[in-house]
Amino acid sequence: MTWWVVVEEQRGSERNWALSERVRFADRETAEAEALRLAREHEPAHPWSVKTRTVLRGPGGYLVIAEGRTATFHFRVSVLEEV
Repeated sequence: MTWWVVVEEQRGSERNWALSERVRFADRETAEAEALRLAREHEPAHPWSVKTRTVLRGPGGYLVIAEGRTATFHFRVSVLEEV
């Protein structure tokens, strides 16, 4: 069984969603730990300088609200099983 951690975030002036990171793991526990680390530490493309972040856990991963000086963006960190 293979588990993946993927980060999806808004990129470009039109805020289109894009896959910015993807990492494969042999077990779910390791993938879950990496997903939490990324939710807390990933430097998103926007906002340029994150002042605060709020990490919300849901089924299969995290939603992170990143607030900068002038704008708020969000990104997703998901733990997914390869089938």
